[in-house]
Amino acid sequence: MAFASEASGGGFEKITKPFIDGLGSRLAAWVDHHDHALHAQYKQDPRFVLATKAEHGACPEMVTKELCARVGPVDTIVCHTDFDGLCSAAKWLREGEEPYPGADDDARAIDTRIGTPSPIARRFDRAIRARPRDTGLLGLIVRHLATGLSDDSLWVPIDAAGAELEAVEKTTAELARGYRRIDLAKPLVPACKSIAFLDVTGRKSTARYDKTMLLLLGQERASIAMVIDGDNLTLAAPFDSGISFLELLGLSGGMPTLVSVNKDRLLDAMSGLGVPRSEIDSLS
Repeated sequence: MAFASEASGGGFEKITKPFIDGLGSRLAAWVDHHDHALHAQYKQDPRFVLATKAEHGACPEMVTKELCARVGPVDTIVCHTDFDGLCSAAKWLREGEEPYPGADDDARAIDTRIGTPSPIARRFDRAIRARPRDTGLLGLIVRHLATGLSDDSLWVPIDAAGAELEAVEKTTAELARGYRRIDLAKPLVPACKSIAFLDVTGRKSTARYDKTMLLLLGQERASIAMVIDGDNLTLAAPFDSGISFLELLGLSGGMPTLVSVNKDRLLDAMSGLGVPRSEIDSLS
């Protein structure tokens, strides 16, 4: 689990701290690889295993046999619902053993978008992205991972869900044609010299789109992808770009190269990246 930042609509004080305080001694371990300014306050508590995204690109590699043995049995596992989180939960259930050889590397490849995940990981990832709120499917994926992929029949509903992503990808590709490229005369970091900007508010069809794919398509067109959808503004850049949107927008925590904030931060984001005010005004 990550420490909440201001971008989450409540921040650490209103979301994470009450959760930690409410659990009290029932909290057995907290494993987190998202950057956060308040990690330092919990470093001395042995229950907290904290790292930055640069130190650990994904969480499963932090769930070691040594950690699981030190903590001992737990009653409940709370995790994020992407492949990184579900794989971490399954690895904990397996007392620190990978669900299959290379699962840690797969989680890192998917979470950082660096490297190529295995065919096994892609099957899981496509199913999750197709039905991100299907708790039954997510539970099934944890079960399949936790049992070491021993039951081939569990692939049937997972692959069926993954097949649904094809229609979503088609809609996403159509939306991506609307990206507008903005070149930066004085980039904030050398690796980020341009922005691909897209506002899908009011332009979406009734079909769903995949924001992860949309942001990646934007990064094929420019160094930074910036998408507005309703009241939400999302910024994304390559994991190894060296940019930190957390510093740019004054956020206490999250992923340095992927943030979502209210769209009223558009001027702050654009100005901080070096876009002239006249060009920012032309976007609205």
